[in-house]
Amino acid sequence: MPLSEKKKAYAARLVGLLQDHRTIFVVQADNVGSKQMQQIRFALRGDAEVLMGKNTTIRKVLRDFLAANPGHPVKNLMEHVSGNVGFVFTNADLSATRDTLLSNRVPAPARVGAIAPCDVFVEPGPTGCDPGQTSWFQALNIPTKINRGQIEMISRVHLVASGDKVGNSEAALLQKLDIRPFEYGLELMQVYDDGECFDPAVLDLTDDDILGRVRTAAGVLSAVCLEIGYPTKASIVHTINNAFKACVALALESDYSFPRATEFEDFLANPGNFVVAAGGGGDAGAAKEEVAESEEEEESVGGADLFGDDDDDDW
Repeated sequence: MPLSEKKKAYAARLVGLLQDHRTIFVVQADNVGSKQMQQIRFALRGDAEVLMGKNTTIRKVLRDFLAANPGHPVKNLMEHVSGNVGFVFTNADLSATRDTLLSNRVPAPARVGAIAPCDVFVEPGPTGCDPGQTSWFQALNIPTKINRGQIEMISRVHLVASGDKVGNSEAALLQKLDIRPFEYGLELMQVYDDGECFDPAVLDLTDDDILGRVRTAAGVLSAVCLEIGYPTKASIVHTINNAFKACVALALESDYSFPRATEFEDFLANPGNFVVAAGGGGDAGAAKEEVAESEEEEESVGGADLFGDDDDDDW
């Protein structure tokens, strides 16, 4: 089939997927082989479809699609078409599809010149290398000793830092130790959902996280509205409560009263209620007697003269 026909078929397929799916994962396929890609397609069968292609072709198809559909939100994908990227189209649950993509990863050796996606540590212990290969470890400043005819590492070594390039010595040592420190698979770059693009980390948010943030925002909004005196749905409850408290305070300090303030007046008229309300657990009648006794003592003390004698006899 001529190349132009292949491009037309690819464009038709991409447009059809854009129209039939509401969610697209923009993925990066660095260091992903054809066999691993086949396994990923098999794992997603029935729930999602993977489409790879050249960036120039993808941009051309998207531009033609936008020309035929002005204002379509698919324009948000244009800025993310760079590098070795592809699309995963789905209408299934986002979190489930994301988990399927992340679970299909395979271990890989550290190749020379590769950028380390994580820190690489080599644990202490026997290496299986004969004493004649000590130079490998000396070049990497790894402390070793000879034990039972083989080289043994005596401490844990941070061999490669995340983000650094793997050197010749590091790659050779890891190969000799048969260590595959890296894992490769499709990396999620962006999520396109109903016209909006966002970071895949948003999928880790739970309903409780969202509800907690909404509550925090509502509390901040209420505080601002109360401070500036601007009523909103978030602050109206607090405004009414504050107004009611002010009315009750006026009723208690004056002769004016209203039905809702009566219960507060009755509560304050009986001192024994404070003991019960404070969780004393005592009998209200006993509290009344104690209050009455304290009042009598205060009256008796208040009636005495300067020297504690309450009679009027002269000296």
